Amino acid sequence: MSDFATLADITGEPDGWQTYDGEKKPHLGFFTDTSICIGCKACEVACKEWNVIPEDGLVWTGESYDNTSELGANSWRHVAFIEQRKPLHEEDDGDDPLRWLMSSDVCKHCTHAACLDVCPTGSLFRTEYGTVVVQEDICNGCGYCVPACPFGVLDKRHLPRKEDDAPLALPLLGKKEDGRIWKCTLCYDRLKGGHEPACAKACPTDSIQFGEVEELRDRAHRRLDKLEANGWNGARLYGDDPQDGVGGFGAFFLLLDEPEVYGLPPDPVVTTKHLPEMWKTTAIAAAATVVGTALAFFGGRK
Repeated sequence: MSDFATLADITGEPDGWQTYDGEKKPHLGFFTDTSICIGCKACEVACKEWNVIPEDGLVWTGESYDNTSELGANSWRHVAFIEQRKPLHEEDDGDDPLRWLMSSDVCKHCTHAACLDVCPTGSLFRTEYGTVVVQEDICNGCGYCVPACPFGVLDKRHLPRKEDDAPLALPLLGKKEDGRIWKCTLCYDRLKGGHEPACAKACPTDSIQFGEVEELRDRAHRRLDKLEANGWNGARLYGDDPQDGVGGFGAFFLLLDEPEVYGLPPDPVVTTKHLPEMWKTTAIAAAATVVGTALAFFGGRK
């Protein structure tokens, strides 16, 4: 066996995780069916209320009816509004086709999560449910996890400046930093209490479905088959494949167009995939340097 870690060694086994007392829990997650999302943003509101997240999104972005724009430290759920000049069904032949694509985006809770690999303090951890959570009380704000995430989910929190934050008589300009990383926890506290996450509980159309990931995958494929049989234009699953670049998402989607249309990477790969090979190459290079230096030193003494 190699002395260097494999991808599974680094990011955890994809088939299950155990609690500290050894009790194995099912892998829980989300299946978001964007074909029935109505853009009500109830998920965003429920997420903020339950997790006591600071307000944001009170500005006009100019991006359709989207007032949050992207996921961030203060937006753990983001409902995208995408207006398209495309027909809803493949056989529609109207003169002026129009459809709205609405999708509630969230942290993907990757099976192989690069954010876990790079966190130096253990602030990020894998729960017994297979989800990825940040412990803000031990986060040192280094930010290594931010560029490691292939989806741009993790973010440092910025807070509006208040009068007591401003230096003597200076105007209240800009924002101050909370300094820590925040993201969706899949309502870990609610899971521990036997409840579903707040966003899924609040969704009026069941666009956000919560449960065991394997069961959700089966449900997603049945739903996709139905949409394809009914001629829906562009229906596809995103993140349901355990053999993809992140080992499958813990929160995956049924989309109605290419992932790029929703601002999602088409073929995400865990950014620490090549770490074992990189460490091995570095070790070999370091050893070669030491040997070369030693040979040069002792050869020069003659």
